[in-house]
Amino acid sequence: MTEVQQVPLDVVERVFGDRAPLAIKFTAMLADHGVERGLIGPREVDRLWDRHVLNSAVLSELVPADCRVVDVGSGAGLPGIPLAIARPDLRLTLLEPMARRVAWLEEVVETLGLAVDVVRGRAEEPPVRQRLGGSDAVTARAVAPMERLAAWCLPLARPGGQLLALKGASAAEELARDAKAVSKAGGSRQRVVSCGDAVLEVPTTVVVVERDESAGRRDGGRRRRKDG
Repeated sequence: MTEVQQVPLDVVERVFGDRAPLAIKFTAMLADHGVERGLIGPREVDRLWDRHVLNSAVLSELVPADCRVVDVGSGAGLPGIPLAIARPDLRLTLLEPMARRVAWLEEVVETLGLAVDVVRGRAEEPPVRQRLGGSDAVTARAVAPMERLAAWCLPLARPGGQLLALKGASAAEELARDAKAVSKAGGSRQRVVSCGDAVLEVPTTVVVVERDESAGRRDGGRRRRKDG
């Protein structure tokens, strides 16, 4: 078995509770198969816990109970799988366009016994928007700059729902650069927050964008004009 970064068990248990064994098993699966299947880079194996698994799981601090969540561009299952492990109350869908990554996600979900749906497709595709639209939260990690991400993801959120984009240290600069485009895509309140301050040495940086409450009325008006 590939050597995985060692993290104090108490940290893992604080984040995942009694589902910590599932998180440990997922991390071991990534370590054993992630590089050969093109899911993670070789240098990521020795920092899987703090940079990837825990970094993703603490996003749960921003997600209310019993939400419907879509994870766009799930890839290796980040942040979707750690979020699903930490929060079994969520109704979570992993959305991924690449067949080999979809196969990986289905394998992980089956192996861990998670109540998670896996869908092959892209957020901007009309059938995907019809199927997954109206979600309470849309998550994304390392998918695209905010300008494109907002245009792809906000239509999947209900009016008042949120886009939660995991970003790096330059998140504030990126949001400032793309703020007008995000607003044009239907994003109202935009802000940068951190998660996991109490458990992570380097907290997770998240760009939070709320979908404009009037989006539903605008969408309804367009449908009525088209039907008419």
